[in-house]
Amino acid sequence: MSVSEAETARPGLQVGSTSEFSLFFRVKPGEAESLRAALRELQDTPGYRPGDYGMAVATIHEARFVLFDDDAQLAFITSFDGPWDAYMEDFFTSGPTLALFDVVFRHTEGYDGLPDRAALKAFVLGAEETAAAYQRNYGGTVKEIRKALRVNEAFQRVLDDPTAGEALQHPALKPLLDEAAD
Repeated sequence: MSVSEAETARPGLQVGSTSEFSLFFRVKPGEAESLRAALRELQDTPGYRPGDYGMAVATIHEARFVLFDDDAQLAFITSFDGPWDAYMEDFFTSGPTLALFDVVFRHTEGYDGLPDRAALKAFVLGAEETAAAYQRNYGGTVKEIRKALRVNEAFQRVLDDPTAGEALQHPALKPLLDEAAD
């Protein structure tokens, strides 16, 4: 497989199981305000509102849209778990996300709607730029991180339970209690 074939198959840099993905588009002339309205609507959609963690594509660590160059360009920057093709498949088959994609990207040049997956993938790949550098400050997949948060929440409830004192004295729990002391 040539380098260009490998890049097409999996764009973006990878750290562990997580990949970065950056897309850059030109905004259609006169569409900036409509695009801003679509982005405000997106920001108020369940799963996308600040503090909502129920995104339709559950492998996304974070995603952001940035208007720049006097609103002439739009960047979509995200990181996600797993291979690019699986991410695209999740994206294309999660009805709400695909519909939101359509509402936002109709304001960009080269977007012809949702004719078929091949055309949509070509549109996405045509806007993709691999990061010059990419780093993460934490390990783990979204699924692992969410589980760790649930385990921590449950452990905190145990620590707050006055009847748990005797059980917490067991030597096997010392590493866990030492970590919780931070």
